[in-house]
Amino acid sequence: MKADKYRFDGSRACDLRALSCDGKEDATDKDEILAKTAENLQKMAALQDAFYADGREGLIIVLQALDAAGKDGTVKHVMSGLNPQGVQVTSFKQPTSEELKHDFLWRVNRALPPRGTIAIFNRSYYEDVLVVQVHDLQKSYQMADRVLTDSKKTFFKKRYRQIRNYEEYLFDNSYRVVKIFLNISKREQKKRFLERIDNPAKNWKFSAGDLAERQHFDEYLDTFEEVIDATATPESPWYALPADRKWYTRYLVSEIVLDALQQCSHTYPQLDAAAQAALKDCRTALEAER
Repeated sequence: MKADKYRFDGSRACDLRALSCDGKEDATDKDEILAKTAENLQKMAALQDAFYADGREGLIIVLQALDAAGKDGTVKHVMSGLNPQGVQVTSFKQPTSEELKHDFLWRVNRALPPRGTIAIFNRSYYEDVLVVQVHDLQKSYQMADRVLTDSKKTFFKKRYRQIRNYEEYLFDNSYRVVKIFLNISKREQKKRFLERIDNPAKNWKFSAGDLAERQHFDEYLDTFEEVIDATATPESPWYALPADRKWYTRYLVSEIVLDALQQCSHTYPQLDAAAQAALKDCRTALEAER
């Protein structure tokens, strides 16, 4: 699939600046891609039904990106055809005072779905090694000195290890984790910010804080590269997808989700002989009604 060129599983280093942000070199025709996206969404819906009925695995889709990269739109357009009973979307905002009293994975663990469900994490526990690292927020944590006296490098190296262990734990407990970074260019981000400022219907999407965060654009890219390299595994890979053309991004995400569903257990439960006999009896009773 086209998304494979943007896949990182720990076998190669991630260089976001060397990756395309628009995917134009993939020789894509927009009409063809839109048709393939629609086809993928139909296949996803059919597979999700069997995945939900099977109930032996859970699927977690992690979406991370810089501001205005299209996370919300991706969720809306790629997941809209799925049965909402089997989809759980969680947006992780700035931690509350209650959440800060616990370990950084506590709030995420509470949001884990039952098996048979697709969970979409719009931002995730990765914020705790991204925003926290860029702004040195760990310095304000209410934690023991033995933790906070670690160097910054050591502190986050430990967190990477904890994340790898957590994702391994999830995999061993019948959950698959697929992580997607929407790789938007600085030029496209500026364009989308201006659209949000100029369009009254989009004003609510923009805040002065977005502009402040933009000043750290390059630092965030460096941090994302480090995070991807430290936490990408064959079982829980990262995809760093071009995000400048929304229609192509959504196609790539549909490929990834479809592929993940195909790898998950998705067999309709089979009834034993006694249950099948009971069904036949029920059918006979229904047919006998007048």
